[in-house]
Amino acid sequence: MNEAANTQTIRECYEKFGSGDIPGLLELFSEDIDWTVPEIENAPFAGSRHGRESVGEFFSLLAVAEDITDFEPRQYIAQDDKVVVLGRSTATVRSTGRHYSTEWVHVCTVKDGKMTGFHEFFDNAAATRAFQKATTAQL
Repeated sequence: MNEAANTQTIRECYEKFGSGDIPGLLELFSEDIDWTVPEIENAPFAGSRHGRESVGEFFSLLAVAEDITDFEPRQYIAQDDKVVVLGRSTATVRSTGRHYSTEWVHVCTVKDGKMTGFHEFFDNAAATRAFQKATTAQL
């Protein structure tokens, strides 16, 4: 598949996510998708997953844990089977009421019109602070 078609597949993924169509989004993933997001202390959705069902669980846990108030893919860069997406987001952690904003990079792999890999990079220190139940004492 060519780079333009791969980019279109990934754009469709973001459109489905943005509209809340998670079942439709999952249909754009291969059955054996590899999914990795940074570790975030106290975040139940963080880490690596394998398979469409496990990634579906990721989205369920994400919805319970965070209220995403801004999610903006800004630029798509494609080469071979990779589509890199640059963007930003803001979320409020439901358990703490704290919010964080971050720039992010998503590296997506596409094969035969399906996303087969997803690797996210963002400021997980900011997210970890937002997920902290209590602040530490200042000295």
